[in-house]
Amino acid sequence: MKRFSAISVVREALRGNSAWPRQWRSPEPKPRYDVVIVGGGGHGLATAFYLADRYGVRNVAVLEKGWIGGGNTGRNTTIIRSNYLFDESARMYEHALKLWEGLSRQLNYNVMYSARGVLMLAHNIHDVQSFKRHVHANRLNGIDNEWLSPQECKEYCPPLNVGGEMRYPILGGALQRRGGTARHDAVAWGYARAADALGVDIIENCEVTGIRRAVSGGVEGLETTRGFIRAGKVGVVAAGNTSVVMNMAGVRLPLESFPLQALVSEPVKPAFPCVVMSNTIHAYISQSDKGEMVIGAGTDAYTSYSQRGALHIANHTLDAICELAPMFRRLRMLRNWGGVVDVTPDRSPIVAKTSVPGLYLNCGWGTGGFKATPGSGDLFAFTIAKDEAHPINAPFTIERFREGVMIDEAAAAAVAH
Repeated sequence: MKRFSAISVVREALRGNSAWPRQWRSPEPKPRYDVVIVGGGGHGLATAFYLADRYGVRNVAVLEKGWIGGGNTGRNTTIIRSNYLFDESARMYEHALKLWEGLSRQLNYNVMYSARGVLMLAHNIHDVQSFKRHVHANRLNGIDNEWLSPQECKEYCPPLNVGGEMRYPILGGALQRRGGTARHDAVAWGYARAADALGVDIIENCEVTGIRRAVSGGVEGLETTRGFIRAGKVGVVAAGNTSVVMNMAGVRLPLESFPLQALVSEPVKPAFPCVVMSNTIHAYISQSDKGEMVIGAGTDAYTSYSQRGALHIANHTLDAICELAPMFRRLRMLRNWGGVVDVTPDRSPIVAKTSVPGLYLNCGWGTGGFKATPGSGDLFAFTIAKDEAHPINAPFTIERFREGVMIDEAAAAAVAH
């Protein structure tokens, strides 16, 4: 039996699926689906899986304009945590974190979840007050988070420079021990394989070009580069392109799209035991299982659909990393990349029904999309299957921007992870 490595699978997909394993070849669209998910990233594939697994909706298609996991799912820095400030966000991300903890077992696929801890550093009095507030709020919600002194930060993460010679000295940090990382492409492949086994059609190289609405106003189906696909319900979860897709149905969204950059170093022996984040100096870092230092930067200051950000953003981030951990100053950078994130005015997502019957929306995760993947997919699947919001995602509606009921998590973003 021929074996397919991840690299060969992607290579053959780009060549037109000529040697694509049979179970992964994009099928021809059926005449009609009960549900069509637009977007074959982590959130879209997770939604399809939970629709089939938990709610028995198996006549489902996932449409992806490129290849699965080729968008933001494969362009992030894999951080997982749930230490958000507001009750609504805390419930959302804690739901996701609990699913992360058993995800490999549920999918029978190793997503390489590693609860190595996420340490958020404080460099000034405002940081200290803000993060201690987060610690207290998290504990009230039953979420683990604890405050560490500078020396305790050093003990937990020895490479950190906690000396007084720093321009922004470390005054302490908030640690969520259950936080950590996972393998981004493994998450996409794990959900894709599990959804495929339950009968979901995963149709790649299928770009949506229009949303057809019936005389009654509801969704009738999708115009695509592979023809018209009729659908009873449509869920849109296409990070970076959500506004473009929703405009096809006449729905305007309060979204802005920004480039977001990250980069990795050459691989080295294990040297960095956890995830470290610093909002003040705009940098965060962890070490992958391959030995690379995974480094993330902030979002660019301008809106764009480009997957290439400004050079000075990456340079500033590397300067910050070298100050946080001077031992990395001689590391060579291996590669860098960019993604596009959709951001709402309050930096919180929209997971809800729309004003168009049969059309559902999952977007606006900004820099918090990866960590929410299983929770987002589960709650979005519930909303589509039941045609009503789950209690956890009920506050995350489009209407909150008209009513002024914001869930302002801008401070929790902690750079742009």
